[in-house]
Amino acid sequence: MYESAQTELRTLRDLMRFAVSQFNSARLSFGHGSDNAWDEAAYLLLHTLHLPLDTLDPYLDARVLPEERARFLKLLERRITDRIPAAYLTGEAWLQGHRFVVDPRVIIPRSPISELLADSLRPWVADPDEIDFVLDLCTGSGCLAILAAMAFPNAQVDAVDLSEHALEVADQNIELSGLDGRIATHCSDLFDQLPQCEYKLIICNPPYVNSHSMEHLPQEYRHEPTQALAGGEDGMDIVRRLLEEAPAFMAPQGVLVLEIGNEYQNFVNAFPDLDPVWLSTENTEDQILLLTREQLTS
Repeated sequence: MYESAQTELRTLRDLMRFAVSQFNSARLSFGHGSDNAWDEAAYLLLHTLHLPLDTLDPYLDARVLPEERARFLKLLERRITDRIPAAYLTGEAWLQGHRFVVDPRVIIPRSPISELLADSLRPWVADPDEIDFVLDLCTGSGCLAILAAMAFPNAQVDAVDLSEHALEVADQNIELSGLDGRIATHCSDLFDQLPQCEYKLIICNPPYVNSHSMEHLPQEYRHEPTQALAGGEDGMDIVRRLLEEAPAFMAPQGVLVLEIGNEYQNFVNAFPDLDPVWLSTENTEDQILLLTREQLTS
């Protein structure tokens, strides 16, 4: 596929131009850490060459060794031919400046809830130091549980997932974070196997993709575990259970922060009597909502 590329491409600039052209020609889908061909090519190239991931320009005209070029072109071929997301090719994903180990046992970290945690959920959480117990449901890689532990320094965080395979990845990330004394993982179907606790904060990025959207997912997303994406006919199967069962595990002034992706209309249709606060991030307006225990019990 890349015979001439093995000899003609000599600098990082050459490799970047070639990669972007190939990505555009192949009409790849992005959304697993980058949203365009240039950023993804830069990430894969800098990762391959063990260079700082935020520093491309000074190296653009540097020449690469044949073995370095070969490694990069092999990654490109897998990305294009097999449509494997970049994070699965490198075994890592970055969220809010933090590195997380990932593989196909978990969806790739990208939740915009991470942006809210970076600011300790202000102003909805008045004093981050007063948060004592946090629950991260559908934790996957454990990324949100780890970011929550960083955001709320006095909190004990429980990270829950139905998949034992996902929790193996989460445990690895928790250990790497150095926060393993404050984060405990639990294999549970939502609250079913979870010890009783009154959480001041529950965060959840559940499976919410509706069945029609699941049928039309780009090939890149089909490498992720279906169980972590599929939310039933209207995407609300898990959300219905969550909203019904959550109050029994919430402190009197507890709040639930829930991500629903592009399912705003399906959420409104399913819960017409709820009036959540919609939390905005840099790129989202109606994908994350906040509900109090009082709202869920009324």
